[in-house]
Amino acid sequence: MLDSSISNQPSLPGNNAVDIHNTQLRDTLRSHTCLNLIVFKISDHILMRELYGDDVASNLNSLLRQGIEAALETLNDPETGSIRFFPLEAGEYLLTWPDVGSRQYRLSDAAFTMKLRVQQYLKREMLRLTGREPHLNVGCATYRHKDGECQETDFMHAVRECRILARKGFDLDTLRLSREFKSVLQTRSIQTLYQPIVSFPTGNIMAWEALSRGPENSPFRSPAILFDLAEEMGMLFALERVCRENAIVHADKLAEAQKLFLNIHPRTLTDPSFTPGSTREIIEKVGLKAENIVLEITERHSIRDFSLFYKTLDHYRGQGFQIAIDDAGTGYSGLSTIAELKPNFIKIDMSLIRNIDRDPVRRALLETIVAFADKIDSKVIAEGIETREEASTLLQIGTHYGQGYYLGRPAYPKQQAAVDLSDIRPANQPISLRSSGYSVPVGNLAKPVITVSPNTLVSEIREHFGDNKPNSSIAVAENNVPIGLIMEYHLNRQLSAQYGLALYYKRPAKSVMDAAPLIVDENTPVESTAQMAMQRSQLQAYDDVIVTRDGTLLGLVSVQALLHALAQAQVELAKGTNPLTGLPGNVALENEIECRLRGESRFALIYADLDNFKAYNDTYGFKNGDRIILLLADILTWATKRHGARGDIVAHIGGDDFVCVLDRSTAERICKAVTRCFKRLVRNSYSQADRAKGWILARGRDGVEREFPLISVSLAVIDCQGSCSLQEIGERAAQMKHFAKSIPGNVYVLDRRVPVGAQIGTECHYVDQSSTNDQ
Repeated sequence: MLDSSISNQPSLPGNNAVDIHNTQLRDTLRSHTCLNLIVFKISDHILMRELYGDDVASNLNSLLRQGIEAALETLNDPETGSIRFFPLEAGEYLLTWPDVGSRQYRLSDAAFTMKLRVQQYLKREMLRLTGREPHLNVGCATYRHKDGECQETDFMHAVRECRILARKGFDLDTLRLSREFKSVLQTRSIQTLYQPIVSFPTGNIMAWEALSRGPENSPFRSPAILFDLAEEMGMLFALERVCRENAIVHADKLAEAQKLFLNIHPRTLTDPSFTPGSTREIIEKVGLKAENIVLEITERHSIRDFSLFYKTLDHYRGQGFQIAIDDAGTGYSGLSTIAELKPNFIKIDMSLIRNIDRDPVRRALLETIVAFADKIDSKVIAEGIETREEASTLLQIGTHYGQGYYLGRPAYPKQQAAVDLSDIRPANQPISLRSSGYSVPVGNLAKPVITVSPNTLVSEIREHFGDNKPNSSIAVAENNVPIGLIMEYHLNRQLSAQYGLALYYKRPAKSVMDAAPLIVDENTPVESTAQMAMQRSQLQAYDDVIVTRDGTLLGLVSVQALLHALAQAQVELAKGTNPLTGLPGNVALENEIECRLRGESRFALIYADLDNFKAYNDTYGFKNGDRIILLLADILTWATKRHGARGDIVAHIGGDDFVCVLDRSTAERICKAVTRCFKRLVRNSYSQADRAKGWILARGRDGVEREFPLISVSLAVIDCQGSCSLQEIGERAAQMKHFAKSIPGNVYVLDRRVPVGAQIGTECHYVDQSSTNDQ
């Protein structure tokens, strides 16, 4: 166990001598005549100080110390006694503990194992600070004091031995650890565990990641030690081949759309012994397809030959394999490299996911990554989800898939059951909400489609495309889950080829269908769907799009329908409508007010604003914040149509601010309807736990964390008549808005002064607030 009195004496760069005058060190030497010593030194520490500055060098010093403390568990031996360590040069520490007869190879193995663990500890932060992987020099020796010799001289001689070995490096052939590793590799003693990757919209298992572990009760149980030692020994490719083959052989059967994620070191793809076709041969033996396999490439390792790497990736993509980038954002490549690779999946490291429910910055960053992924036709997988709150936040953000202990632990055999996400999903909104994009959800355009099973004969399918029949496409589905698409012109092209009829006419639908059609959820914006459709190959660019609801077939949308909807959206935008809600914007509002003022008839304005909206936005994310704004837009529109007069309008002037222009006699009825309806429906936008509490914990504009009530709406009503400016109306509206927001809850207030623009002189008089508060 680590001695609690560790020396905190600072080390000096360039001081090559051990501080023998250190009180704790002198006490240690007086108490023991035989000590085991291990020296740890960050390679090129002085150079990094010159390149990156004193702050980075100091951080690396602290990280080295913390890494040693974390790695001390590898010396789990009751004989080691009290362990102490001392600073030597900058970026260098000395670890000591009493030697009680341990043989030299045990000390070497302990030192080398600690080296691997400390390097793993340093890796992520060192990449962040310097953009370089850590290289740690480690050496060990035994200090023995001989009678009649100078104690300090003997000790310094042992420290010099440590430093010489640290510079030279271990002879791996002499380590018991190396022999054990070779035995593990030869006997293929690698256990494969499978962790589920879950679809957030449905809770279904989309894929499993194959995770390799060494034998239990050995250092190789840790995958970090297993793979880092393999890399040190130059046997990484051999280890990955064994892990990959084990993972495929023991994966058992996958459902039609399910996938198996295999971890691949980027350098493995460019290894001469990584034979093209070998992986495909193995998967075909066990009844899988290339489409079931995702090669997961970690971002934590540099790619030395980019041209060869991309060429190899293209080769595997051409065979049908898909690509995932692991630990996105923690390694060498940033968003530009991800855009260059165009992966099918982007896996977000757990360092970004941890406490995302309480960190608005992490949340905003992930929302940006999800939007980025949608634009490059990729899917985001959040790793390391450990709490219900994290999962709920990720679901609300719109993250495509999740992985972590909360959703399922690594296990063998595989976990088969879907994950119940109903308790973390906000209740469905009774009022339908439009998309937060610039157009309607694609589900609004979906048309019914003829559906066949994958075993339906091509001859039967051809009859559906007979003369004078309007069908141009057919969906292939199993249990109402789409698995393919058959377009009439593709089928005709296949059948009209030489021997086409003989080859396909009596074969099943799955032999001629497109097994990878574009499939989107009904809530996907039309713009995003059109963009994905246009990114397909030229041969598929005008194929229909399959639309699903909760993973089951809803219908088809043609590219023509998508383009028509986009054109309509552009026309509406040109009219000055708000792109989020589709309601008239500032220009239309000003025109309406000026027109009514010129008519000199009395009318009213309702100014609507949300309370506690920022706290909700920070906690639940911008996408859900948009849904709240859309909810208020729908309620204002509904109430104005139900209780208002012909010609009344609702305008969205930006953010969470709305203005209604209407007849004065209907204003109070509309306000009552809005406050009561909003109070009831907004609760569905919160999780069950937050609804029960009636508040959420968030940071205010002052940065202080406190409890915020559920979102409420404040309505301020003012009258207008005669000649006045828009500025005068704005000033009166601001006064009333401020008064309304000073009253807690869902509230409306009526201005009892003379209308803006009419004769001035009447005292300001508000209605009794108890009659206007629906809290």
